[in-house]
Amino acid sequence: MKRLLNTLYITGTNRYLSLDGENVVVLEEQNEIGRVPLHNLQSIVTFGYTGASPALMGACAQRNIDLAFMSGNGRFLARVTGEVKGNVTLRKEQYRVSENKEKSIAIARNFIFGKVYNARWILERAARDYSLRLDAEKLKEKSTFLYHSLQKIRECSAASKLLGLEGEAASVYFSAFDELILQQKEEFSFRERSKRPPLDKVNAMLSFAYSLLAGMCGSALEAVGLDPYVGFYHTDRPGRISLALDMMEELRGVMADRFVITMINKRIVKKENFIQRENGAVILDDSGRKLFLTAWQERKQDMIKHPFLSERIEWGMVPHVQAMLLARYLRGDLDEYPPFLWK
Repeated sequence: MKRLLNTLYITGTNRYLSLDGENVVVLEEQNEIGRVPLHNLQSIVTFGYTGASPALMGACAQRNIDLAFMSGNGRFLARVTGEVKGNVTLRKEQYRVSENKEKSIAIARNFIFGKVYNARWILERAARDYSLRLDAEKLKEKSTFLYHSLQKIRECSAASKLLGLEGEAASVYFSAFDELILQQKEEFSFRERSKRPPLDKVNAMLSFAYSLLAGMCGSALEAVGLDPYVGFYHTDRPGRISLALDMMEELRGVMADRFVITMINKRIVKKENFIQRENGAVILDDSGRKLFLTAWQERKQDMIKHPFLSERIEWGMVPHVQAMLLARYLRGDLDEYPPFLWK
């Protein structure tokens, strides 16, 4: 168990959460191993299948404390949230836009434009900063391809075509991803993206980071009054936070991918922090998750100048700012949704 700022992470897979007065109590084999006052928390994230008591879920909902359930390898399962925030007018406009193909593609285009733009600059910066340690020419070639993809994305007017352009760009980007790994190369080589399940250590960390980022985006969208389950790019599916997945596209590279590379290159995680299951799935063990979550929370406190607002904010606030900008666009305050463009 580790409390980080205002988020409580329960990393053990056999721990049960219950309520005692105004405290969340963590139990392992019916023995109390920790408790945290609810008034200190904004969210709780628990890994594993043991669960939480109905009393605690009710208390979290009443106090607007997000309670998220994840599988042992970090796959999102469900969330308990409090009272819906925001006004009905904004959500009704969101639903209207989601049913309009032309308006939806205009927003989806910008999500994917931001994703590819940021992927390109990840490669560009690596080629510039480590030109003597990696194949800079290969990275420049991949970057050039992504540059040309941006114009095609900007002009795309069909969801199926946009999906194809995104997939092609992602394939090119990930084909160069192994070049970014400069340390522990033998243990953390990357061949291709594998999701369900992740089949190597790098994919295990990418999937884990994406799950955390999706949760951040979902919470940010609810905070501004938007429905995280109704998207413009990802289609509606019961239980899927489609709009959160939409918005995290532009943030995957800069908030998740770069973080994973840092964890490897700074030797924060090592091969001993992973386990492999019988089906071939590779996941972080308890110690690995604690290291990962500690560094994740620290990274959220780092400062960055937001490219659209031109103001310095914490990295952890980026999803909240993007959610606010999306809400402003839907209200008619902005001509188009401004994606997060990093350099």
